[in-house]
Amino acid sequence: MALRDDSLIRRGSRQSKFIPVYLATHPDKTKVGAGLACGALWTVCKGIKKGDILLCPDGSGRYHVAEVSGDYTYQPGGALPHRRAVRWLAQTIDRTDMSEALQKSTGATGTVSNITHHQEEIERLLGGIHTPTLISTDATVEDPAAFALEEHLEDFLVKNWPHTELGREYDIYEEDGEKGQQYQTDTGPLDILAVSKDKKRLLVVELKKGRASDAVVGQALRYMSYVQEQLAEKGQKVLGAIIAHEDDPRIRRALAMTPNIVFYRYQVSFKLVKA
Repeated sequence: MALRDDSLIRRGSRQSKFIPVYLATHPDKTKVGAGLACGALWTVCKGIKKGDILLCPDGSGRYHVAEVSGDYTYQPGGALPHRRAVRWLAQTIDRTDMSEALQKSTGATGTVSNITHHQEEIERLLGGIHTPTLISTDATVEDPAAFALEEHLEDFLVKNWPHTELGREYDIYEEDGEKGQQYQTDTGPLDILAVSKDKKRLLVVELKKGRASDAVVGQALRYMSYVQEQLAEKGQKVLGAIIAHEDDPRIRRALAMTPNIVFYRYQVSFKLVKA
């Protein structure tokens, strides 16, 4: 499916508008959980457009393919009252035929992922051509092997979160099966939203491949401001973390004046072990 950048901004704005409405009917939920629910509903209602192609897993390693053919409808009383009409295609795609990158993009359960950047591969798979690649062939990438590893930094961090330094104090926010990953705000999606184990702090995590510039500090502050104003409960503190491969003097200067943001370097390693 395809979502326009301006749609993401509208989604964040409307998501904030409807959070109080959701909380009024679900008083047991948190503001973050309400935001996750509103974001998922917005995607079904407005984010998905007629003509978009959907890949739907059946739980057995196969994806069924459908084209969105109708507008949003609401059918109360059912297990899934929020609905979109689709036209099912005859083709299916086996997960084993996908590239590693596409597998990682479609691996999350109970979520909707934007996989437009895999359009060419999906079209090949629908045509019966199975050519998965593990390393980028983009000529602008200086080190294709490193790019292939760094491309999945976010997925790797999420899956290994409990084993990281951040995982000792924080959990990735999750409520009703929705995770705080690519959480939409009115200025774009923040990478990861985490909460401290004592629930007293929310953590905005921004990931950058390669070298981070001082501009990412302003980006993190915008997301933190949104979280503080729209999502934080009374007494909750909002902090930030920037994760990148390298920093430079400019970002170090900027971070020196923002003590509520910490910087982490990530390291990519590869080794062979003789059997």
